[in-house]
Amino acid sequence: MKSSFETITFESVTDKAIIDNLIKYAIAPRPICFASTIDCNGQVNLSPFSYFNLMSHQPPICVFSPLRRMRDGSTKHTLDNVREVKEVVINIVNYDMVQQQSLASTEYGKEINEFDKSGFTAVSSIHVAPPRVAESPVQLECRVREIVALSDEPGAGNLVIAEILYMHIHKHLLGKDNTIQQKDLDLVARLGGDWYCRVTDENLFIVPKPLRSLGIGIDQLPEKIRFSTVLTGNHLGLLANVETLPTLKDIQPADKYLNYLKLNFEDSPSKFSQKVHEYAAQLLDAGQLDKAWQILLM
Repeated sequence: MKSSFETITFESVTDKAIIDNLIKYAIAPRPICFASTIDCNGQVNLSPFSYFNLMSHQPPICVFSPLRRMRDGSTKHTLDNVREVKEVVINIVNYDMVQQQSLASTEYGKEINEFDKSGFTAVSSIHVAPPRVAESPVQLECRVREIVALSDEPGAGNLVIAEILYMHIHKHLLGKDNTIQQKDLDLVARLGGDWYCRVTDENLFIVPKPLRSLGIGIDQLPEKIRFSTVLTGNHLGLLANVETLPTLKDIQPADKYLNYLKLNFEDSPSKFSQKVHEYAAQLLDAGQLDKAWQILLM
């Protein structure tokens, strides 16, 4: 694996506007917190926020951040509401509701109920006052534990730390042993500008978790593998996620394609090595780690 990257550097103090634009493209995709809140007079608000994520299992904690408006530093209705009534329902957004969700982000007046404007169905929550979005595949009733204001400047975040009390899931999504097939959720996420992405079956992939025992690491790979001009960093990461380096005694007889390479490139060791690494890369991409190791060590 070889790399040489030229970078352009921006400083957060002097290049604020540039970073503000670029960072939303770089830190992505971001899940969407579709937050329903209520003020002390019972006025409901519904608004999406992409500065959002899960932060703890026990207790189960989500954090989202309503930013102050860039034009004047004023606060949004969601933030005002959770300061008055420390409850929120976080409704997870999937593809079927993404356009309506976006419509709810319009800056309607405080007296306007975004459930009506966006056409969503409000259903009562069990433990908190704000209603849930019936169309959302997963709805999280939360108690606001703390709000952390990061500054009073325009664009400043306010971290709303919300503890999940109840989780509602559309029944058809729940499988055996209380599991969900990731593809069935059909989730969407925010990118930079007007861009979103959709989590579909064809773009899902699995990354094996590191071993509970230590993987050998890329630095322990044989040099001919580690400095390959064919194998990528992803390939090397897969190869290095083994507890011990395989040895020839572990290797099964080579397959027909490797024999074909030997016959056709025996007079060109460098070309043979390249072809072997290309074959190993294909095997790794197909999830055949053991066979890739066999080919590389042969």
